[in-house]
Amino acid sequence: MPRNKDGSVAAILKTLEAFGLHWDSSVHYQSQHLDDYAAFLAKLAQNQLTYRCICSRKLLAHLPPDESPNTKHSIYPGICRHKSISPDTPHAIRIKTSDCTLSFNDELQGTVSHNLAEQHGDFILKRKDGIIAYQFAVAVDDYLQGVNRVVRGCDLLEETPKQIYLQQLLSFPTPDYMHVPVIVDHHGYKLSKQTLATAVDTKAPNQTLFDLLVLLKQNPLDELNGATVNELLAWAIANWCPDALALCRAINP
Repeated sequence: MPRNKDGSVAAILKTLEAFGLHWDSSVHYQSQHLDDYAAFLAKLAQNQLTYRCICSRKLLAHLPPDESPNTKHSIYPGICRHKSISPDTPHAIRIKTSDCTLSFNDELQGTVSHNLAEQHGDFILKRKDGIIAYQFAVAVDDYLQGVNRVVRGCDLLEETPKQIYLQQLLSFPTPDYMHVPVIVDHHGYKLSKQTLATAVDTKAPNQTLFDLLVLLKQNPLDELNGATVNELLAWAIANWCPDALALCRAINP
């Protein structure tokens, strides 16, 4: 993938191991499953649930303000939905969304309801440059790996209905979801590469885990400060209390 840097995969796996986080089977690399994405895209196309789109960001940015999808929560106006576009023309693939409400129960955030057509519009499954979009890739990845429970940051809560919609269209089982607060900086931005946050320090993973348990309002015992990674994880699993985080979207250290 274009965003991958040399050594990044090894660094990620090394970090997971340092924090005692191990995987059940072989590592799932998206680059090794392009045929799977293509097959499920073809299935959606056969059921007339997708269409080709040639709209550029520049074109969309110059639409009138009430129609322009140039903000995070704006809606694509369906310009290409009823056009006949040749497969030889560079294009993205969009899913057709329906005007109905999709609801799911998040284990921490409660009931979430979205009207896909009104709140998201026909979102992209495959970009014009050939890259599989996150929402579609995750839906397929979870299915292929038999994922039945997803715990992740609240920054993805609003995107989950898109994934559930795709799961329903492809007859995939829907996992249980829990979206936990993300840690933000003093400006309120999520700690990430985009905000130039430093990488997690693997030199003292036990101290980092203890600090995270404190931030996540899990009230770890004082004697756990200095415990091993395995001891901290065992305590955290046995004493995990998500209610302390209920309806909280972000944590500022």
